[in-house]
Amino acid sequence: MIGNQLKTTVLLAALTVLIVLIGRMFGGNQGMMIAFVFAMIMNFGSYWFSDKIVLTMYRAQELTPSEAPEIHRMVEDLAQRGGLPKPRIYMIPSETPNAFATGRNPEHAVVAVTHGIIRLLEPDELRGVLAHELAHVKNRDILIGSIAATLAGVVMMLASMARFAAIFGFGGRDDDNGGGNILALIALSILGPIAAMLIQMAISRSREYLADATGAKLSGHPRSLASALEKLASASQRMPMQQATPATAHIFTVSPLSGGGIATLFSTHPPIEERVRRLREMAVA
Repeated sequence: MIGNQLKTTVLLAALTVLIVLIGRMFGGNQGMMIAFVFAMIMNFGSYWFSDKIVLTMYRAQELTPSEAPEIHRMVEDLAQRGGLPKPRIYMIPSETPNAFATGRNPEHAVVAVTHGIIRLLEPDELRGVLAHELAHVKNRDILIGSIAATLAGVVMMLASMARFAAIFGFGGRDDDNGGGNILALIALSILGPIAAMLIQMAISRSREYLADATGAKLSGHPRSLASALEKLASASQRMPMQQATPATAHIFTVSPLSGGGIATLFSTHPPIEERVRRLREMAVA
């Protein structure tokens, strides 16, 4: 768990270094600050209203304790174990088995499950998945994801500004640093956004590993979560969630999108095989 936390810190630092490199080469401190403030405004709105946006997108409806007493009991018990307020529970009208957590902090958290996941999983497996989602809430992954998105957004905006300036012969020099190289600026403006995207995906994958480990400890049954992940991944490959989008794929327990090959490089989720292996190692430790 400490390793995943350290990896997240290093990756966030790498995004910051990209911002400094592109910003200093193109617009100096002023250009860097303008891009940072603009990205902050955009991502603050997304972070603050993330639960409402994503629940509306997936047509989720809140489940009352009388409608789903077993799920409510599981979530309440897991929340108590994790020292968390009990989140609201929503149902997504989809037969593709999956789940996600959202909300700007533990006091405003939401856990959503699909019709399909309730049909597919055994109770102990469902409990493992719910524990995984509560682990995201406990580890403040919504906030960390928003910070990563803000920093990546700054990189992409600075890169766009740098390309425009280089094409039309403006910029390409840092008044604070005595000039710059136009070719290097063009190269960095192209490679910077790719690097930012890869780093953002790596942060997401690192948080998934951490949520698996935290969730396994909350539920007390790593093998049940491992079994659930295998079932969810297999089902998602057979019937990807039709309404899922790349922008929201990272919030689900397993990726709701089909894809392989080069697409795995840009995946927000680690390989299922590796997640399962780590969980089974926890079970015998």
